[in-house]
Amino acid sequence: MIRTLVITLIAVALLSGCGILGKEFDETEGWSANELYNKAARELDAANYKRAIELYKKLEARYPFGRYAMQGQLDIAYAYYKGDEPEQAIAAADRFIKLYPQNPFVDYAYYLKGIVNYNRSIGFLDRFVPIDTAQRDPGSALDAFNDFAELVRLYPDSKYAADARQRMLHLRNNLAEGELHVARYYMERGAYVAAVARAQYVVERFQRTTAVEDALELMAQGYQRLGKEDLATDARRVLVMNREAGRFISDDPEPGEVSLARRVWDYLSLDEN
Repeated sequence: MIRTLVITLIAVALLSGCGILGKEFDETEGWSANELYNKAARELDAANYKRAIELYKKLEARYPFGRYAMQGQLDIAYAYYKGDEPEQAIAAADRFIKLYPQNPFVDYAYYLKGIVNYNRSIGFLDRFVPIDTAQRDPGSALDAFNDFAELVRLYPDSKYAADARQRMLHLRNNLAEGELHVARYYMERGAYVAAVARAQYVVERFQRTTAVEDALELMAQGYQRLGKEDLATDARRVLVMNREAGRFISDDPEPGEVSLARRVWDYLSLDEN
């Protein structure tokens, strides 16, 4: 009887030991929201984005409410952005906007979405080899334009609004140039009707962009090759008139590098707790 009891106790001990050994060690177990947030913030500042994301996820799972969780949800969007995970960054920003639409720093989330889409089409080679941005897929450019437009519409006095407006002008120019690339493609292949239609679309939809001048020239060429001299003359007349008025001169500088900071909620002083 005693022998059976001893064997049973040993078996239980062994099974318990296996359970302990099989359990993955988690140094953050038992950490407070304060500790989790501050550690995640330090990892993010040190550019350890993967580790920062893991910690922010733990923070949200364990402490889904309160100021730490709210700031953490905004920080994780920034961490995804810096870690070259654009889809996750946009999803996190969208989630913050949905959960905290009245937050005084929700404009940051809209701006972050725009910046992510603004940069997401730039691939690895683009960072070293100059590439005409107008020849890229316009999908992300359109998304970025809409993100910035929403920011400017909802928060015209935001500290990010001026940069958003500048980027919108740059994006419009690129989108117009993209349409011109298509129009030139049609011209080279003798599809003059399609070429003229694309060029006319640029003139009508992208006014006050540098692409309008080339679009009018292309329209004149296309109409001439179609044998429509009257329309070709009209296009040249409009072209000359706008040139003389100086309407094709653009002084808008290309947007510079983004110095987007993580810490936007200084008034909470979370890092000091």
